[in-house]
Amino acid sequence: MRFALALIAALSACTQFPELDGTIAPDTSNTTPPELIPLAGLIERANRSTTPADAVIGNLETRLSNLQNRATRLRGPVIDPATRARMLRGVR
Repeated sequence: MRFALALIAALSACTQFPELDGTIAPDTSNTTPPELIPLAGLIERANRSTTPADAVIGNLETRLSNLQNRATRLRGPVIDPATRARMLRGVR
């Protein structure tokens, strides 16, 4: 087992590294990188959210209930009994 891992590691070390020169389009090579935003500011904004957590949870509970009701309806027969009986009469 150790030999196999050492062999895989040795073989992967011999792979050719891809050439990255010229992979950036000339029109974007001289652009400035995006400005980094401190994480603390983002966390503070998230904590000052206008939607209270209770409202979000309430919305999720409503959606969950609706999805569960829909799933229950979909578990029923695809063809209602009256249509199935009519189809079977047509086959005979």
